[in-house]
Amino acid sequence: MTTKHSEHIYPVFDRMLQRSDKEKLLKQRAKVIWMTGLSGSGKTTIALGFERLLYNKGFLTQVLDGDNIRSGINSNLGFTEEDRAENIRRIAEISKLFVNCGVITINCFVSPTIAIRENAKQIIGEQDFVEVFVNTPLEICEQRDVKGLYKKARAGEIKNFTGIDAPFEAPVNPDIEIKTENKTIEESVQELADKILPLIQI
Repeated sequence: MTTKHSEHIYPVFDRMLQRSDKEKLLKQRAKVIWMTGLSGSGKTTIALGFERLLYNKGFLTQVLDGDNIRSGINSNLGFTEEDRAENIRRIAEISKLFVNCGVITINCFVSPTIAIRENAKQIIGEQDFVEVFVNTPLEICEQRDVKGLYKKARAGEIKNFTGIDAPFEAPVNPDIEIKTENKTIEESVQELADKILPLIQI
């Protein structure tokens, strides 16, 4: 069906270099490693260690992190249910572009509901979406409170904060679950690498 907005749009996807060409050039299979978990669970720290590990093995990666994205392309969004959904939708579309360039994309987002993560998976494509649940108990995340966010949420200074006055729906069947409670960062990074490397190696 042609709409008023689409009748003058002429995609050139069929003439562009394909993802397979770029993966061959980079000698890797592109995936989106979607890391979900509470604030303070260790998503970003693990992702940065994992990125360094992959870099040392010759892989090209891109890390997308919640704070970085919200200070840039999504700086106009808040933390209402609608804005959270739009935040993740935009991130998924960006991730899809990276994957189509053959780049392994490591995403660190609370992405608190099953529906939000499912929407991201549908945009990116199930075969390219690897859901990683960084499973750290709330009390440990709150003890860490690296950014002081839990303290502010408890004081009522931050509204709709996941885990305090907004829900976090843990993945039911994540592709990978990393329980960080009794692990070092290095152990968590290595556990992730052991499971991801077979998926991205050519």
